[in-house]
Amino acid sequence: MEIAVLLFLSSGLFLGWSLGANDAANVFGTAVGSRMIRFGTAALICGVFVVLGAVFGGAGAAHGLGKLGAVNALPGAFMVALSAALTVYWMTKAGLPVSTTQAIVGAIIGWNLFSGSITDTATVARISATWVACPILGAVFAAVIYVAIAKLAVIGKLHMLRLDLYTRAGLVLAGAFGSYSLGANNIGNVMGVFVESSPFSDIDLGGVYTLTSVQQLFLLGALAIAVGVFTYSKRVMMTVGNSVMPLNPVAAWAVVLAHSLVLFLFSSTELEHALVRAGWPAIPLIPVSSSQAVIGGVIGIGLLKGIRGVRQIRWGVLGNVASGWVTTPIISALVCFVMLFVLQNVFKQQVYQEVHYVLSPPVMARLQEQGAPVANLAQDADTDTVGGRAFRRLIREHGAFDDAQEALALEVAEVYETHITPRGLKELDRSRLTKEQAAALEPLSGQRYNHRWQLYEALTAQGDAWKKRPAGTIHKVYNARLGEALGYIYRHFRAGE
Repeated sequence: MEIAVLLFLSSGLFLGWSLGANDAANVFGTAVGSRMIRFGTAALICGVFVVLGAVFGGAGAAHGLGKLGAVNALPGAFMVALSAALTVYWMTKAGLPVSTTQAIVGAIIGWNLFSGSITDTATVARISATWVACPILGAVFAAVIYVAIAKLAVIGKLHMLRLDLYTRAGLVLAGAFGSYSLGANNIGNVMGVFVESSPFSDIDLGGVYTLTSVQQLFLLGALAIAVGVFTYSKRVMMTVGNSVMPLNPVAAWAVVLAHSLVLFLFSSTELEHALVRAGWPAIPLIPVSSSQAVIGGVIGIGLLKGIRGVRQIRWGVLGNVASGWVTTPIISALVCFVMLFVLQNVFKQQVYQEVHYVLSPPVMARLQEQGAPVANLAQDADTDTVGGRAFRRLIREHGAFDDAQEALALEVAEVYETHITPRGLKELDRSRLTKEQAAALEPLSGQRYNHRWQLYEALTAQGDAWKKRPAGTIHKVYNARLGEALGYIYRHFRAGE
């Protein structure tokens, strides 16, 4: 690996370290704070399972975060991660369980503002909704689990020593599950911004397994998280374990398990596919705040105990934590914007690749086919516009587009040159495609396309292997996998890459 690449990735590693230092408290804080598990044991279990979760289960949530903004230059990704990491580090140093998700979301929005890119408001809304849903789900799950365990203890007439043994074992298992879920869900916060500009190539491990470039990124980030757990997480563990509310061992176990379930819900592609097949609504796969989930669980136990429990909650500490949640994305966005300016203008680094939009004749024809009112845009034909926000202003000035047509124009007019080269076909990772999809690429050898939709049309003209199925629950899993394959093809054959 080149030194420059490692330097740029260092901010992601710093963010991973910060996340491990901060968010390990959400997995084992209640257990360590209640003196049921030693810190060294908790750190070892957490470190191992965070790595496993990040490498083997991190793709779903990272993909969801990528919809917020595609950070398309390595120096820009460096600064986004560094801004989030600094924000998390400052909060961690103060002993507050800050939300890493909020820090990275704020930093990406800062990058969008600086680069002239459009912030996907729908994705912002989904992520913001989890900031409300996480503590609520954590509270509900913790209360239900605590009641169930209490009843089982009464029915089973467990001796105190046996109950203590079961509780310790339960805390270890729940902590391992929670660490896996933390790695799977929050690795998108650590390395998600580097996915678009990943410097790695896929590694074939003897024909048995292919370690993708994204998994290599996630492995590095997960190792940084593990280091953070070992070196700096004890202080925040004690904040979560003792400061918000004193917990008995059974309540501590209920909180850990509740937190783990919340993170698992928002990161498991297998669960999403199972829900879709069963006809249930799919849960959005996006990184969520583990801090909010565990604090919600603690509050749920307090509310379950009634007035006595409510009085035990240290509302002053909780207020400080909540204030950190509110200010984190704002601080992170401001820090990122300012530091991007410095990196670009002082150190002369390209922090983003310009995205061009052109209303060429093929684009105009495509929009007209889709029913968009393009007559007023004729005067802007072949105009090269840089940046999504600038192009959106252009079509708003001269067009009468509704929201859907505006989104279509942004998608169709974006210039994304691809070249299907013989070398690219030879180096294609066919494990990501079906045999039919790979075969459909062969006749396109040597062809160039200016827009992604043109390549997609050429692929679908070869047969049904690349065609999307009608929208609906029954086809959602198929279309999602097709979208992942298309994303790989676009990146793999991008001209100049």
